[in-house]
Amino acid sequence: MSIDSPSPAPAPDSGGFLFRLLRRMVEVEPHEVRALGWSWLYFFAVLSAYYVIRPIRDEMGVAGGVSNLPWLFTGTMIGMMLVNPPFAALVSRLPRTRFVSIAYRFFAGNLVLFFVLLQVGSEAQNIWIGRIFYIWSAVFNLFVVSVFWSFMTDLFSRGQGLRLFGFISAGGTLGGIAGSSLTATLVGHIGPTYLLLVSVALLEVAGLSVRQLSRLSENLRTRRQATQQEEVIGGSAVAGIAHAFSSTYLLNISAFMLLYTILSTFLYFQQASLVEATMTDRAVRTAFFARVDLLVNVLTLAAQIFLTARTLKSLGVALSLAALPIMSAAGFLALSLWPTVAAVVWFQVLRRAGNFAITQPSRQMLFTVLSREDRYKAKNFIETFIYRAGDQIGAWSYALMGYFSLGVAGTALVAVPISLVWLLNSLWLGRRQEKLSASLASVTPATPEAQPAPLAAGD
Repeated sequence: MSIDSPSPAPAPDSGGFLFRLLRRMVEVEPHEVRALGWSWLYFFAVLSAYYVIRPIRDEMGVAGGVSNLPWLFTGTMIGMMLVNPPFAALVSRLPRTRFVSIAYRFFAGNLVLFFVLLQVGSEAQNIWIGRIFYIWSAVFNLFVVSVFWSFMTDLFSRGQGLRLFGFISAGGTLGGIAGSSLTATLVGHIGPTYLLLVSVALLEVAGLSVRQLSRLSENLRTRRQATQQEEVIGGSAVAGIAHAFSSTYLLNISAFMLLYTILSTFLYFQQASLVEATMTDRAVRTAFFARVDLLVNVLTLAAQIFLTARTLKSLGVALSLAALPIMSAAGFLALSLWPTVAAVVWFQVLRRAGNFAITQPSRQMLFTVLSREDRYKAKNFIETFIYRAGDQIGAWSYALMGYFSLGVAGTALVAVPISLVWLLNSLWLGRRQEKLSASLASVTPATPEAQPAPLAAGD
């Protein structure tokens, strides 16, 4: 069967026990079940692959010196600048399934190369290899997750996204639990290097899921829409960058990403400094980071089961986006009053869980009103380069505040007004998305005009 000419799979028996059980957890239609299952497995594999190596990356960053982390963040942004143009060129020239598969195979090959280098390198050489790996893994994380959500917003309609994205996100959360648990359990027995090969295998599972989803896409939408999804997107390799800076809507999404990452970086540096000061054994540090990731993902899963779908449906996009800025303002205010180690770690855990459970699914809804070209090009640029630009601002601002000896309390006070600006930005974005979505919904779905058009400069 050709991937480019998919045939619809038969829908499962709508009265079957498994379907009725699934309906208790998610509002899924019979013809969506197989695509939902493969999407769930896809995100499970992607985040498992990442969370196997994330604690290894964090430990390598600490081993290379926390004082050097701002430079590693600079290297990460340079890496984003180097990777974005060839990725955009692939998007312009290849069908969706091919460029997504190529991206995952590329990163899997990189992991094999790092495995070899870490095996043959000396201890001193491995410090530098670790710094390169730190930069690479930051690029890897944003690209594989951004590509996943681009694929999802291309595969499912806006209405399907509201119903299904929470459940799909839970698959990623379980993947994060599995990956971090594997690392926490095995790193003391086999060391971190061999765990890289586990990530390679998981990326192959992600690639298989992409191919299966491509075959099922026709069953989700009309034949015309499914055929269009496998056509070459075309356009310029720099179109995503140009659109990101010419559209008011996309500029505000970029601002949302900048503000989120600046605040995340403040907390990340606090945690890294505490670990460097209190833990000396590398395996112990890796296990600590893995356990923190495990706790984040367990809390995220609980929130996704009981809160995500209800929050998105009852509050809508605007208020769902505003939840994390409100939590951040309250959390940083609390840190300014009680600047303790426990407060930093717990705030980090709660904030990350809130991001994964509520903010990420609602943020993905912002892209469902964009054209296919913008869903891959502008979205990827914002979620990679702009994200890392926020890291840069956060990293060097944190270093500057350290120079003036502000400490945890002083940094937290600076973060409070930033959180409030982010809150206003979130409310504007959510309301604008809802207006654009309503406008698109008023167009008859069977017509070509129902496909989102590129946003004009004032949109």
